[in-house]
Parts: sequence; C-alpha cells; structure tokens
Amino acid sequence: MSKNAEALKVIRDRAGDAPVRYGLILGSGLGHLAHQVEGVAIPYTDLPGFPHVSVSGHNPNLHIGQLGGLRVAVFGAREHYYENGNSAAMRPALEVLRSLGAEALILTNAAGSMRPDIPPGDLMLLSDHINYSGLNPLIGEPTDQRFVPMVDAYDPALRAALTQSAASEGIDLKDGVYAWYSGPSFETPAEIRMLKGLGADAVGMSTVPEVILARFLGLKAVAISTITNMAAGMSDEKISHEHTKAMAPLGAAKLEKILLNFFRNHR
Repeated sequence: MSKNAEALKVIRDRAGDAPVRYGLILGSGLGHLAHQVEGVAIPYTDLPGFPHVSVSGHNPNLHIGQLGGLRVAVFGAREHYYENGNSAAMRPALEVLRSLGAEALILTNAAGSMRPDIPPGDLMLLSDHINYSGLNPLIGEPTDQRFVPMVDAYDPALRAALTQSAASEGIDLKDGVYAWYSGPSFETPAEIRMLKGLGADAVGMSTVPEVILARFLGLKAVAISTITNMAAGMSDEKISHEHTKAMAPLGAAKLEKILLNFFRNHR
C-alpha cells in the first residue's frame, strides 16, 4: 500500500468517508482557525507522507469536519521550502486532499506589504504571483503534466466570491501580486525595492509551491495574505518571526469572518 493510500485509510477510519468540498492551508499565526472545525484533528505524524513541520506558530494537524456548514479539510500547517529544501514537500498532502474529493484549495499566509494602503492587520487577496525563487515543485515530474499553465492560477470566480464575502462582512479586501522568496532570512531593503519594481505588492516564504501543485492536480486555487509587517526598508518596525506571530491574529479575525461567510454562501 502506498503512503497516500495509508494516509487516506487513517483519515477515513477517523473522519468517515464523506467527501470534502474545500481544502484550506493556514499560514503562520493562523493555526487557531482550525479549531473552528467541527470534526476530528489528525496529527500529521499519524499520516504517512505528510510534511514534518518545524516552524513555531503552526498547528501540524489535519482537521476534517464542518466549517460554515461545509465539510472541509483544514491543514493547520505547511512545510516550507526553507525547512528541508524540498519545494514539493506538500505534494503528498495535496494528492490526498484531491483523493478526498476536494474541488479547490484556499491558501493563507503571513506576508510583508510593499504598499502603504495595505498596512499590518489588513488582508490581501492574491491576483497573481512572482516566483522569484526560481524553484518549482514539479521539477523531476516525468510526465507532460508538468507543463502547467499558470494564467488565472488564482481562480477568478473564487476570487470574486471571496471579495463579495469580504464586502458582506464590511471588510476592505484589496488585491495584489505576491512574490515568493525562499527564506528563511528576511529580504533586504534593496531586494524589496527590486520586487516593487517588478510589480509585487507583498512578499512571503510560502504559497506559490502549493498553488503550482494544486493546478497540477486539477484543484482550483485562491489565496489571501495576512499582512503582518511592512517589508524591509518601508518602516522602522523590527521584522522577526516573533513579530509575525504576534501580528497575524490582527488579520486572522477578519479572515475568519470572510471564510465563514464564503463557506455559508458559496456551496
């Protein structure tokens, strides 16, 4: 039995075999949202092939159950490229998600803003991304499926629905382009000036590999950044992972309202 098949058996034994509608990946400082799921929590360590997460502020459990009236699979943590040098670390987990029946993947992350009109505590809906790292989780994939088109990688219909949900909750949800840097060190002010020149609006250390994998697997994708800081050189604040974890809950409360509205109204 393959590791994916073993993981699926564990999940179905503990959570039942009813299909899930959406997958949701939670970013730094956002893991508490998983506790809103009415269902079961399965530690990644019980699921063969699932990532080994070593970043503080993450919740390495798969939560399966009802959220906003829909059956969902919530990943309380992701493995980042900078942890083990594997940009495809989330592939087995997303393959399992697809086998659970999911149609789409919603991603969240913590990011640094390059726009004064999107300050810390705000949210940014991703309209596109810049894979500045140059890494790709499909390197080594032997089939022609590896040539994944990335136009509309962030599904227009899902983006419109999340924008509508934000408006219904009275939340200002701007959109922008996200740049992926591999981390784990933060960017320099010079790198931020360069990224701004390339058209990026926020920068972070995740999400892009999972979006590529989602499109490869036939899952629709959409993503929202919680802005935890202004990018290097754009303010006097001290950037650190502890700062990220401390600031993430400011945007998380808004994000929770948007997601619950979305799940209630877009079935």
